[in-house]
Amino acid sequence: MKFKLVSNYKTIKEQQETINKIEKSIKDWNKYQTVLWVTWSGKTFIMANIIADLGKPTLVIAHNKTLAAQLAQEFKEFFPENAVNYFVSYYDYYQPEAYVAKTDTYIEKEATINEEINRLRHSATESLLTRKDVIIVASVSCIYSIWEVEEYLEQVIDFEVWKRYSFEKIISDLVNLQFKRATSDFKPWTFHILWDIVEIFPSSTETVWTLDFFGDELEKITRRNSLSNEIYEYKNKISIFPAKHTVTTHGKIESIIPLIRQELKERLEVYEKNNELVKAERLKTKVEYDIEMMQETWYVNGIENYSMYLSGRKTGETPPTLIDFFWDDFITFVDESHITIPQIGGMYAGDRARKENLVQNWFRLLSAFENRPLRFEEFEKKIWQTVFISATPGNYEEEKSSVIAEQIIRPTGLLDPQIEVEDMQFMVDDLMRNIRETKERNERVLITTITKRSSEELASYLASSWVKVAYLHSEIETIDRLEILRNLRTGKIDVLVWVNLLREWLDLPEVSFIWILDAEKQWFLRSTKSLLQIIWRASRNANGKVTMYSYKKHISNAMQEVIDITTKRRKIQEKHNKANNITPTTIFSKIKELTMTKKTSLKLEKWENLKSKIKKLELEMDVASVNLDFEKAAELRDILIELKKK
Repeated sequence: MKFKLVSNYKTIKEQQETINKIEKSIKDWNKYQTVLWVTWSGKTFIMANIIADLGKPTLVIAHNKTLAAQLAQEFKEFFPENAVNYFVSYYDYYQPEAYVAKTDTYIEKEATINEEINRLRHSATESLLTRKDVIIVASVSCIYSIWEVEEYLEQVIDFEVWKRYSFEKIISDLVNLQFKRATSDFKPWTFHILWDIVEIFPSSTETVWTLDFFGDELEKITRRNSLSNEIYEYKNKISIFPAKHTVTTHGKIESIIPLIRQELKERLEVYEKNNELVKAERLKTKVEYDIEMMQETWYVNGIENYSMYLSGRKTGETPPTLIDFFWDDFITFVDESHITIPQIGGMYAGDRARKENLVQNWFRLLSAFENRPLRFEEFEKKIWQTVFISATPGNYEEEKSSVIAEQIIRPTGLLDPQIEVEDMQFMVDDLMRNIRETKERNERVLITTITKRSSEELASYLASSWVKVAYLHSEIETIDRLEILRNLRTGKIDVLVWVNLLREWLDLPEVSFIWILDAEKQWFLRSTKSLLQIIWRASRNANGKVTMYSYKKHISNAMQEVIDITTKRRKIQEKHNKANNITPTTIFSKIKELTMTKKTSLKLEKWENLKSKIKKLELEMDVASVNLDFEKAAELRDILIELKKK
């Protein structure tokens, strides 16, 4: 089946030129190409046109779950008749296995799985194995190890009408596929048998397969609603895929246990030779417990640490990932590549550091290292032709790409903001004058500072001058952030002082003025690419303007580059607008209402306070895990568990 693009939009000349340039490069078999875009230039629409024209399975990689979800939704709207799937980490909560040498504390792996995301992951792999018109929108979770494709396919069970089946064999096969027999709770990855009817709830769908038998002969296969039993379709043949991506068999477990025992024996000999008996006993206890659990239940918490044996790999061989489920010829889009590429590159090192701590402290065998994400060079080998999408491509993209297609024309006609440079000494008077002018037009102001303290002090000063102002930095909790941004859009506040505006998908069309303080200080927050990201936040408003404040109006190299780039693009857009008789108009997106009755508000007040506390603790736990302070992370986890029970 081909990709069918459904849209009320038509590509403008400049968009079509970008599409043609990228498609020609791909057809010439160049591996890497880049689309350099600006906000409101129709990035996702351009990607959709390339997918539809080339007709190849597509992997879109985003750097976080939220961005991936937004992209998946947009692609579903563009391709309603094709398979658009979402593949991200399925953990709501995840505490990795770790060891804290300082206090001799072992922390066991603990996780809470989001069943809906797990379903979407299974739907993604099934789509890849059963059709070619597939778009998978994924986070960097796609570079983490899952099961071998061949072994996954070997486990698939086929059912066909008018064929004979043994009920005992059906039950045995489903259990082997990690399905569980339902009792009262019929949910995904379960099944139940009612007289001569077998109902199977796959992990990948929200519907149920019902198999009607007459004796041992399968008479009818239907797909039904799990609650109402409404029939959606009749089928002559279906395939039931494994309930988990880590499915294995009793025979496989039995075959790998001698290999695990052999590695254990070799490690114990090393420790005993060096008279390290405590190490030997600790490792022996841990591994023998794992072996016993696998023999009894075919599974153990942490079975992924033996994935090298389960998949038949040798030390150092590349682990299987979602990318292996794709057909040989597919396209990869790396969205916001200036963030996503470094993120992919850093995954292996972080995982390795945690594993080394476990192996060196005798909790894991050396083979545990082989359960890992891809190294960056392995990722490069696995992906085929790739399109980087970024407003500010990094050095990697620029060096690798055979073609860089600039998409800097906005169909809306909106211009890059005007830029001026002013002296920091006269900043306050200038700010007050411009705030008044902006307020008269019912527009908003963003001010970006370098430090949290300066943002708070400036906000305090403006408030003392009767300006409706708020500040925002990393210590403001997520719930409060959303409320502050909504207040800015609705006019409850006129000015927002922010430490860092480098946030993708920040939609604030009411903001027409941005002030950048200490613009000449060339470091991360004031580099060329960072300044561009900040400045383009004002390009959503027809009156967009940016003032960069520096000491004695000094212009750094980064500032000059930004001024040159923005001026050039503004002239190109103005020429396009004049030729096409376009008047730039601010496009206001809908502001989501947070209305509730007073009674409801009182009922939710305690709940919101609890939610706020949970969010803060989750952030602290994440930071502790990243810093390898797993003891603190475990303590925070226990507190969170108690709070969530409330």
